[in-house]
Amino acid sequence: MKQIAGLIIFVFCFQFLYAQEPALNKIGDRIKGIGNISGGNDTIGFEHRDDSKNAVAISYKYLDSIRPIPFDSSINDFDTYFSIPSSYAYLGNNGAAAYSLIYKPNAKPGFDAGFHAFDIYRYTLEESKFYKTNRPFTQLGYQLASGKEQMIKALHTQSPRPNWSFGFDYRLISAPGFYVTQNANHKSYRLFSNYQGKRKRYAAYIILVGNTIKNSENGGIRSDTVLTDPNYKQRFSMPVNIGNAANYAPNPFQSSVSTGNIYKDLTIFIRQTYDIGKKDSIAINDSTTEYLFYPKLRAQHSFTYSTYNYLFRDDMADSAYYHDNYDTIPKKGVDSFFIQQKWSVISNDFTLLQFPDTKNSGQFISAGVRLENIKGELKDGTKNFYNFVVHGEYRNKTRNKLWDVLAKGEFYVNGLNSGDYSAYATIARHINNTWGDVRLFFKNVNRSPSFIFDASSTFNFNNTGLSTKENIISFGADVNNRFINLSFKNHIITNLAYFDDYYKIEQSSKVINLLQLSASRKTKLTKRWNLYTDITLQQTDGSAPVKVPLLFTRNRVAYEANLFKNLFLSAGLEIRYFTPFKAYNYSPVMGQFTPQDTVTINNLPDITAFFHFRIKSFTGFIRGENLNAVSFKNGFGFINNNFGAPHYPMQGFIFRFGIQWGFVN
Repeated sequence: MKQIAGLIIFVFCFQFLYAQEPALNKIGDRIKGIGNISGGNDTIGFEHRDDSKNAVAISYKYLDSIRPIPFDSSINDFDTYFSIPSSYAYLGNNGAAAYSLIYKPNAKPGFDAGFHAFDIYRYTLEESKFYKTNRPFTQLGYQLASGKEQMIKALHTQSPRPNWSFGFDYRLISAPGFYVTQNANHKSYRLFSNYQGKRKRYAAYIILVGNTIKNSENGGIRSDTVLTDPNYKQRFSMPVNIGNAANYAPNPFQSSVSTGNIYKDLTIFIRQTYDIGKKDSIAINDSTTEYLFYPKLRAQHSFTYSTYNYLFRDDMADSAYYHDNYDTIPKKGVDSFFIQQKWSVISNDFTLLQFPDTKNSGQFISAGVRLENIKGELKDGTKNFYNFVVHGEYRNKTRNKLWDVLAKGEFYVNGLNSGDYSAYATIARHINNTWGDVRLFFKNVNRSPSFIFDASSTFNFNNTGLSTKENIISFGADVNNRFINLSFKNHIITNLAYFDDYYKIEQSSKVINLLQLSASRKTKLTKRWNLYTDITLQQTDGSAPVKVPLLFTRNRVAYEANLFKNLFLSAGLEIRYFTPFKAYNYSPVMGQFTPQDTVTINNLPDITAFFHFRIKSFTGFIRGENLNAVSFKNGFGFINNNFGAPHYPMQGFIFRFGIQWGFVN
């Protein structure tokens, strides 16, 4: 909590000091004006405030994107503000392991350690944004919920010069949980900056991303029947499979993990580019010249350094649990279980880009090579690997903004993941403002199984390593217009690697075919009542190791209005539902979701009442979540819990309050 308080004080002080300079200058000008009576008027005048002068224009781009995206200040979708997307199932606590109910294959070739259960809480390089703003902008957010759950977010960005911008992101999730040994404490930060030379030939991008994931694990409750037992109204008194601690009670100031996972990662990214092409300039006035440059050839170097540390520990290990579920026994006389794996990856990428159309930077051809040096601390000691990769890309976003064509691929020529490749192609067409956009896409990935399936992995318990490559083919189409958004996807997966049990690894011998159909629509019921509907249908072979519900839907009925000029309101009910299916088990030590065919999760719809509002740059949220858990058995209470996985009940009623405030200097 000291770190949180220090960050908030720092941001406010920074904003205050930055804001004082123009204010003091104005005060000084007014003081000087009082003594000036040359005009025959010695009265003090008051200047009428012009709100438009205090407005901020802010947009952002992703690292390899060419399209600026406007800053989103809408309040109708809480997914924008919460850490867990509504399409995910999680293990009953904000910060706990989670997976998508709408299946997403791991379609990335090359080295992958294999730990993805906490990906939604991590800041990543690919999702980093570079902001462009006319004024320094800071946004602070805070959420407080039942069970002493808290979340703090901070964003600051500014452009001190027209050709230089920088900023930072920070997020903290602190959730003690409702059950024994369930506390989560995650910290993520990101520093970013981009610079372009005055003559617009040279450009540089810098990103620093770090994540610390601390999540206690309890292995689920021992019996589902205790949920309705009146003797267990206090959920933290329920017996769990691991981590049963004496005198346990939820504590928001407790961030240490005695039984659970601690994952840490750090990435430093530096990209430099230099262009050769046609220069031009525009004289703004006698003393100011705006330099223009149209690149024909770009040389680009990208350096990435990443470290990963994966740790599972149990300081009070139950020998019987680890013997029965992992075929291993904690050290005698110590009763502790400890397993760790560390990685470091250094990547150097050299790319040349050629622009056929001088005045269209959205059309280019690129070719490059990448060398990756990988070091891992494994069960047999430290090992060094490498990958040599070639890649290319063609992109053409036409100047009339009607067509967008992309084709790219990469091939691992030699090294640890030799033979891996990725090929991706998409073509999009903007038809008109009524019919919107149509996009077709195709992707084929051949990838080595994640390293956790390798025999030399510390997290591989007496398994023969998998070496047969996975192959994933995905294709589909999207239609987006003002009436409806439609999507069709088909995934064909061969040789899928997975955990068959808590520690045993398998590779599917059959081809897995998964079909997905999705639709999203906003329906105007009345002048101020709107219905938001998201629905996805999925179909695959029931015996496949991929487990998905047949139907997933999320619906929001909201009263939305702009009242009193500056008050924007969105209030109503949100209902999420998915059909019964054999949801994944969870292996705490491996940090993996594992398929099972014995337990069917049959949840009630998740119901939330919400009241969201925005007044200028201030946004507030009041939410009552999990109203579906209400029960009159043994008296009134919220004990009819849904489940995120077998033996992992969700929370009961959650009252959530949140604010978000933007500051402009």
